[in-house]
Amino acid sequence: MDYTATQSGFRQRKLQPNMRLRNSSVDGADGSQLFEDTSGAGSASQAGYRNQQPAAQAAGFPGQSLLSDPMSNLAMAYGSSLATQGREIVDKNLDRFIPISKLKYYFAVDTVYVGKKLGLLVFPYMHENWEVSYQQDTPVAPRFDVNAPDLYIPAMGFITYVLVAGLALGTQNRFSPELLGVQASSALVWLIMEVLAVLLSLYLVTVNTDLTTIDLLAFSGYKYVGMIVGVVAGLLFGRPAYYLSLLWCCAAIFVFMIRTLRLKLLSEAAAEGRLVRGARNQLRMYLTMTIAAAQPIFMYWFTYHLIR
Repeated sequence: MDYTATQSGFRQRKLQPNMRLRNSSVDGADGSQLFEDTSGAGSASQAGYRNQQPAAQAAGFPGQSLLSDPMSNLAMAYGSSLATQGREIVDKNLDRFIPISKLKYYFAVDTVYVGKKLGLLVFPYMHENWEVSYQQDTPVAPRFDVNAPDLYIPAMGFITYVLVAGLALGTQNRFSPELLGVQASSALVWLIMEVLAVLLSLYLVTVNTDLTTIDLLAFSGYKYVGMIVGVVAGLLFGRPAYYLSLLWCCAAIFVFMIRTLRLKLLSEAAAEGRLVRGARNQLRMYLTMTIAAAQPIFMYWFTYHLIR
């Protein structure tokens, strides 16, 4: 009897660990269920954070909302219209003092015209027709007529003269930026004074001509071509070559100015088909010869000190 009770007690003790294992498995199931619930809550919070990101990004760029605002578009259109009106006002006032539209005519050249014009300035003796061609009372562009005045050759001639003068001073160990600046500024100032003197003379003589200030500036600037030829010849072959080439170019520019300005200053007589007699004709001829004779004087004055 005691033995049987002992066995039954042993069986009860043996079953107790299994029961504990089953309880622990249940507890583990509850813990896993708890863990699954916790992970689900975390996923929900992450999804909510992701949904909040676009709104935060949209709220973080105020320029996007500004660009989409109709008032900003209106302000931009108003600003562009003000800029356009300001540019038109500047162009109108600038054209009043500097005739930009007319300057385009004097720079309407090409390579063929430049070559023919340079040949005419150095060899004007064989040229016969000196009249400027017109189309509907408007002179044709210089690239279509070698007799038309231009500003391209005078401008390039002035710049080239300054560079050649600097080269000549450098070969003589006399170069300095100040001396080159004085050379360029003096040539420019005398050119302006020459044009002003011619305008004053035309006013005093009361010549009715179609010459403009830009025309006179172009004709006065053609002498830089002969100056460059003389200085380059002197640098390459010495002082005798300078005198010979400069003498040739001075004679050429004198003939060029006489034949060109004679038609301009006697435009009244050319229109009437006869020569104007009397004192007015003599004054015009004297003025033409004076302008033509001044070119060789300036050419020698601006170049003789560059050759030693």
